[in-house]
Amino acid sequence: MRTGVHTGRAALRERLRRGRRVVGTFLKLPGTDAVELAAQAGLDFVVVDLEHSGLDERTAAGQLRHAALLGLPALVRLAAVDPAQVNRLLEAGAAGVQLSTVRARAQLDTLHAAVRYAPAGRRSISLAHPAAGYGSAGLDAYLAAEAADPPLLVAQIETADTDDPLPDLLTGGAGSSSVDVAFAGTTDLAVSLGLAATDDQAPLLRRVGEIADAARAAGVTLGGWAPGRAADILRRYGLAGANYLVAGSDLQLLGAGLRHLATDN
Repeated sequence: MRTGVHTGRAALRERLRRGRRVVGTFLKLPGTDAVELAAQAGLDFVVVDLEHSGLDERTAAGQLRHAALLGLPALVRLAAVDPAQVNRLLEAGAAGVQLSTVRARAQLDTLHAAVRYAPAGRRSISLAHPAAGYGSAGLDAYLAAEAADPPLLVAQIETADTDDPLPDLLTGGAGSSSVDVAFAGTTDLAVSLGLAATDDQAPLLRRVGEIADAARAAGVTLGGWAPGRAADILRRYGLAGANYLVAGSDLQLLGAGLRHLATDN
């Protein structure tokens, strides 16, 4: 039995498979207003940010549930893989997981095990949650739906180098891909490269290009963060070819609006 969570995952993954750009933003503010505004505005997805925000897990779970009810795919960004936490967030309705600071293949192997049920992974199962329809269709139907539309996985690469080569990070067994998206975390990446905002950004563009090349070779979608979606902004960040685009955040957009209000005479 497919629930709205599975439908959202399938729709997002299909758009990426077709090479179409999807645009979302980070949610850092508590409550469901930003979730509703993102859905109303027509964003393709949101990423509930549990790495760089004051959100706690309970608040994030409420946002994920609300997004699922609205039909808005909502991923969650995590700084590390805690299998129990990952399970609770997926059960709340997360469409996927965006893992920060991926440097080693072992991190992605741990993530895979946390999001997939046996025999593909080690995720503990329960049907007492909305993503399983509270067990209304039974265990077999839920397992079939999860196998058909598993959580989207986004590897955030944001360091000047990685412990394992990029191709090894992004290529799974038997030539398959290890993740859905290779995400260039451009802000941390610039800091890792020792770049100030006023410096020549050529090293950043080269590193994003390396991530893009590895993603292309592995059959993985290129993603990244930029403060906006305009073509000149994306070129500045090396993300003109990125089809999974996280633009700004709810806080950034609110701040820009308030500054505009304060200065618009």
